[in-house]
Amino acid sequence: MISEEQFQKELTIIIQNGIREDIGPGDYSSLACIPDAAQGKAKLLVKDTGIIAGVSFAKMIFENVDPTLEIETFINDGAAVKHGDIVFHVSGSSQSILKAERLVLNSMQRMSAIATKTNQYVKLLEGTQTKILDTRKTTPGFRACEKWAVTIGGGENHRFALYDMIMLKDNHNDFAGGITKAINKTKAFLKHNNLDLKIIVEARNLDEIKEILENEGIYRILIDNFNFEDTRKAVAMIGDKCLTESSGNINEKTIREYAECGVNYISSGALTHSVYNMDLSLKAF
Repeated sequence: MISEEQFQKELTIIIQNGIREDIGPGDYSSLACIPDAAQGKAKLLVKDTGIIAGVSFAKMIFENVDPTLEIETFINDGAAVKHGDIVFHVSGSSQSILKAERLVLNSMQRMSAIATKTNQYVKLLEGTQTKILDTRKTTPGFRACEKWAVTIGGGENHRFALYDMIMLKDNHNDFAGGITKAINKTKAFLKHNNLDLKIIVEARNLDEIKEILENEGIYRILIDNFNFEDTRKAVAMIGDKCLTESSGNINEKTIREYAECGVNYISSGALTHSVYNMDLSLKAF
């Protein structure tokens, strides 16, 4: 993953772009009927069940829109919530609350859905040594928040983008002329550019596992779209030479058995691309 400093920059960009997109030249609905000096109070109401996520991010949004807004928090990120729970109160300028409302809700609803699904997968892996990873299959422009939500749900982050880890997938290997050529070219590239990046290599079958193992300096092997039997064979072949990661059409019904094959990680794009937003609302009171 990227540095904490870069991660915070990504969050700031998301907020600034969200405000630009939603408010534009002004919230004319509020400007038309609410006095500039009007003060108000609203509560974040849960109308669903799951794991809440995005509370800290919501505070960042409110701070960006209006630093004078005050937040009273009752439930923090990562907590289990149910219908009727109140996560926080926000008070201050009524116009400012309304400006921030949609960005706060959109962000928290999606982040909470991701945290909830991740937490379900984490529970399915209890008792094994396997950890759940996200992928780059994220919503364009919202990746930092979605990966943050995965960690809130108890999962771990894979690489953030194309620049913080080397991942040689099937297309890279084919375009480079084969796995070994791709690995050797990568090592030369990293050395020439003085880059210290971990290398993951994808394998499509046991023969490719064998070829990868003939090369030094591999951080993790991606065992992609293997069945259970071949996954167990791959894990046995790899041993402690490097870490292992299973991926490819793994779901709630199969994740436990893949974990019991002995892999270190399971990566799932479904954590971020196949979720239904948690039902939340911001209500004045």
